[in-house]
This record gives sequence, structure tokens and C-alpha cells, in this order.
Amino acid sequence: MTLSTWWLFIAMTFVVSATPGPNMLYVMTVSAREGVRAAVVAMAGCMTALLIMMSLSAAGLGALLQSFPAVFDALRLAGAAYLAYLGVKCWRAPVHDAPEPDAQGATTSVALVSATADATIYRQGFLVAASNPKAILFAAAFFPQFLNPAQAQLPQFAILLATFTFIEVAWYFVYAVSGQRLSVYLRRATVMRAFNRLTGGVFVGFAGLMAVAREH
Repeated sequence: MTLSTWWLFIAMTFVVSATPGPNMLYVMTVSAREGVRAAVVAMAGCMTALLIMMSLSAAGLGALLQSFPAVFDALRLAGAAYLAYLGVKCWRAPVHDAPEPDAQGATTSVALVSATADATIYRQGFLVAASNPKAILFAAAFFPQFLNPAQAQLPQFAILLATFTFIEVAWYFVYAVSGQRLSVYLRRATVMRAFNRLTGGVFVGFAGLMAVAREH
């Protein structure tokens, strides 16, 4: 893999990662509700799933899914169902006006969130990213275009995977900061309700698109 090929991969990955999708929406939503620290937990869940899926793609699972469309369709529909469930959960989430916390209250709140919510946030981030089996096919179709068949494949794949991870996480932080800025306006129950319904509707929309999409 030449340096120019690597830069082309960076440019294309930058655009692909910037495109809003379920992962970015989830990170932004968590940041808006719980703060950037919780969003980092969400990022970890999303990236864990993506790295596993892309590693499986390198191991040949992408070709297997292409050979067995029924398996791919089952995974796709299961993923769509989960995104729809998450959307309905967001839509129906209870809301209330948030009082201005004092320093002690804020510290206690952060401690409670850390103790009770991290596992849930991580798990949901993992499932959001894992809900789209197209990530496996994307890696199977996208990565090989930048690999030099005359050179060792594993080091090249490791470089591409590390590059993808860096760019993807950088965009996660962009969306997390955007969500954090929204948190100021979400202290009012009416605004939070509108935000919940907007994000819930978008998740359901992603689910619908995934349900009607086809492998090709």
C-alpha cells in the first residue's frame, strides 16, 4: 500500500464517517442527556462492535453473508427491529423540568450516572453499531480496494483499521460536543419531549430504511 493510496483511504473514510447514521445519533443523544463522559462510554460500545464486525469481515464473514442472503436478511431485520425498539423507547421516555443543581447535587448526580448507567449505555452503543450487518459487507467491499495483493495483507489491514478507528472516533467527538451544547436547552420538559420524539423518530426511520434495504 503506497502513501497516496493511504491518503485516498483517509479522504474517503472521512466522508463516510461524517455521514449521520445511527451510531452518530446515539452518541449525540447520550451526550445531550448525560454529558460527554457518558458519550465516551457510548463511543466505546459502538467501536467495539465495529471493530469486531470488520475483523469478522477480514476473516471472510462478508463473503459468507453474500453467499447466503437469507442469513443476511435475518440479521438485517433483527437489527432494524432493535433500532425501532430504541426509537420507541426514546419517544416514550419520561421527561420533567430539571432544577438548577448546586455543586454537591451535580457531583452526586454524576456519581449515580456512573454507577448505574455506564453498562446500559455501553451495551446499547454496541447493539446500535452491531444492528447493521452491512458494516461487514462494507468492510469486505471497501478495504480490499486499498490493499496491495503483492504485500502482506495483515499489516495493511491493521493500518487501515487503525486509520478508520481514529477518524470514526474523531467524528464521534464532534457529534458528542454538538450534543453537549444542546443539553442547555434540554432542561425544560417541553424541549426534552420534542428532542426525544425527534431522535426516536429518526431511529425508527433508520429502522425502516434498513428493513427495506437489500444487500445490493
